[in-house]
Amino acid sequence: MNIRPLIPELAEIACRELNEDPKRIESDVQHIKDWISKQPHLRARTDDQWIVTFLRGCKYSLERTKEKLDLYYSFRSLAPELFRIRTTDQLFKEIIKLGVFLILPPSKSATAPRVTVIRPGRYDSDKYNIIDILAATHNLEKIVLAEDDSGVIVGRRTILDLEGVTMGHYVQMTPSLMKKMVVLGQDALPVRMKGTHYINLPPGFETIFNAMRSLLNEKNKSRLYVHNKNFEELYEYIPKDSLPTEYGGHAGTTEEIIDYWLNKVEENSSWFEKEVQYGTDESKRPGKPKNAADMFGVEGSFRKLEVD
Repeated sequence: MNIRPLIPELAEIACRELNEDPKRIESDVQHIKDWISKQPHLRARTDDQWIVTFLRGCKYSLERTKEKLDLYYSFRSLAPELFRIRTTDQLFKEIIKLGVFLILPPSKSATAPRVTVIRPGRYDSDKYNIIDILAATHNLEKIVLAEDDSGVIVGRRTILDLEGVTMGHYVQMTPSLMKKMVVLGQDALPVRMKGTHYINLPPGFETIFNAMRSLLNEKNKSRLYVHNKNFEELYEYIPKDSLPTEYGGHAGTTEEIIDYWLNKVEENSSWFEKEVQYGTDESKRPGKPKNAADMFGVEGSFRKLEVD
């Protein structure tokens, strides 16, 4: 088995909260590999560590792991626009350098959740589209899934900093896109979401917030926190050690974090080269093929949004 050993604190959490049993991991991984090999429509990674990430994300339920893996790779066929930017594209580096999406360095405590800061106001909505932002930054998400045992086992917290968000940003957030974002984050990714924290709220925030909230399951609805300008309240959930300098923290500047990720992507270039081969061929799926209309069938936009 080619799986990274865990430090004792993480191993204990994996056992207690995710039902991980070291004696059973090898047989569970093999079970999933055997299942993948029998799916004519599915082209999925089969490295041991990758499969363990999905097993952990499903608390070692084999059936849920199969469903999540299938859904994760189905996204590439059913929402290809969210995967259209490769790490070798010039637009990829351009978007990452904007600092819209920052996955922060691991905390000094291995048992603290991994933190992501999303700053949509950092991109010019006349020049860039939120879909390209998502497509570019999902590449960083893949590295975290492959390499970050702490983030996978303990979970994630997201800070949504809405400073500088304009009507142009709102208009790009169509109901269909929101549904795709929720299904991807909530159902397809093997991620334990510990909370989303909203700060620096702009006019019109409640309309988007309520629309997104309506798409979440009850557990994730209870993990939405609105702090606005109250950073002391934010620090109660996310310690300063986990935050960038610009947020009163000690985890380095946002520029340093951006450079870290550009280097990390370069180091994983061969891994990303293989990524293009994975996905699903819905014409070969046993039974009824999945389609985008069934999964994301919401229409409309916020073009008529009225902001006070």
